[in-house]
Amino acid sequence: MASRAYSPACLTVSVIDIKRLRQDPEGSRARLLRRGDGALNGTLDAILDLDLQRRELLVRTESLKAERNAASDEVARRKRAKQPADDLMERLKASGEEVRQLDLQLREVETALDQQALALPNFPLDQVPDGDAAANRVLRSWGTPPSLDFTARPHWELGASLGLFDLAAGVKITGSGFPLFSGLGARLGRALANFMLDLHTREHGYLEISPPYLVNRDTLTGTGQLPKFAEDVYASPADDLFLIPTAEVPLTNIHREDILEARDLPAAYVAWTPCFRREAFSHGKDTRGLIRVHQFDKVELVRIVSPESSAEEHEKMTSHAETVLQRLELPYRVIELAAGDTGFASARTYDIEVWAAGVGAWLEVSSSSTFTDFQARRANIRYRPTPKAKPELVHTLNASGVAFPRTIIALLENNQAADGSVRIPEALVPYMGLERLTPRA
Repeated sequence: MASRAYSPACLTVSVIDIKRLRQDPEGSRARLLRRGDGALNGTLDAILDLDLQRRELLVRTESLKAERNAASDEVARRKRAKQPADDLMERLKASGEEVRQLDLQLREVETALDQQALALPNFPLDQVPDGDAAANRVLRSWGTPPSLDFTARPHWELGASLGLFDLAAGVKITGSGFPLFSGLGARLGRALANFMLDLHTREHGYLEISPPYLVNRDTLTGTGQLPKFAEDVYASPADDLFLIPTAEVPLTNIHREDILEARDLPAAYVAWTPCFRREAFSHGKDTRGLIRVHQFDKVELVRIVSPESSAEEHEKMTSHAETVLQRLELPYRVIELAAGDTGFASARTYDIEVWAAGVGAWLEVSSSSTFTDFQARRANIRYRPTPKAKPELVHTLNASGVAFPRTIIALLENNQAADGSVRIPEALVPYMGLERLTPRA
């Protein structure tokens, strides 16, 4: 059973491994610069400079406080001996003001250090390939893209003729990127959710969670979305709450500030939630149909594990996402992202892409990542390797298992027939209650 641990608000030592940066600044710099972001040079320099200032201020402040304690003891001794202590009283008054100023400087330096530390991304693992997105490598593939003897139609045409979704209504109600599903389209989403949740809970051992869709600032900071990606999240400023961009956020934060026991690991959670993403810098990209939307459903997998099992757990979790696509008979490939294309909080990421015949492209439906101790450090999630042992940081992992819009795209486009109907994969038939979608009369 987890126990609750107190953690002071956002101390720098809790969000980055400052000792690692001090002991090997150039090695740390080289690993971070594999991400291809030259601005990290300035961030790292600022952190090291502020850390030095902080330590110097701490030494000076503690030394001065020790001197004041000794002086106070001497004042007390003189008063008991009926001896004058005016000179010491004046020194105490002056040093008291100096301590107050030093404390103010220390708080300012620590605030600046926290801000810089929160902007520092995770270190890519050594086995992650160098380079940008062009250096991403295909690790494996499964299935064969369908060979259709007619011109494949894109999903937005199929969805309209089958009466599955009304994109124009979504625009009218909210705006672009907020699709409206109706009838069998709504049932298809529900069928996918139930199929994936049954698979992950019954065969893969995950505990199903129904989390809040609004989270607080500490929660988003713990998983790394804040402050870096503030412009990409939908916010309720009056409450200082945020709509979740992924269920990874609330699931990982179930154990924020917790100390787990070794027997609690691995902790494996699955949730089906809507996800909300502004994607502020993606305007004009893949705007037709369901390829890029601001609100979408997704089944998310989160695993909290011991550091020594982290690599094995990452492979296991990735296989769980792959099983979904295999059961749905969707051809896919697994791609390892290069260091320059790896997300801010991730140490290693596999993207899983399905083939969609109508748009003629591979589309990402899952991103499976290990964060090593990056999120655990920010969210203060620890465990005891043995009873009464000193708590250590866990490793956190997550994967989409899987996202709905592009999965629906592939299901429609790959299983279409010349007459406009669409075959339902066998694994989904019990959840849909029918074997084929047919165009409306």
